Amino acid sequence: MRDNYDFSKIKGRKNPYIKYLKQPVTIRLDRDSVEYFKSLTEETGIPYQTLINLYLRDCAVNKRKLNMQWAAN
Repeated sequence: MRDNYDFSKIKGRKNPYIKYLKQPVTIRLDRDSVEYFKSLTEETGIPYQTLINLYLRDCAVNKRKLNMQWAAN
């Protein structure tokens, strides 16, 4: 094996998978929602963060919108 290597002629390139990386975010969820996804983890074996991500991705892909009506006073 060589003692020294010349890396000056190597051309770098951008990571082709960068668009597939996940973005870390901080989000506050109520305990019941987290417990629900954790219970699904026990059934499926998929981590609850992944299940939440899959659910949100499905909503985004299918352009689902929340249909809520606030009660009038």
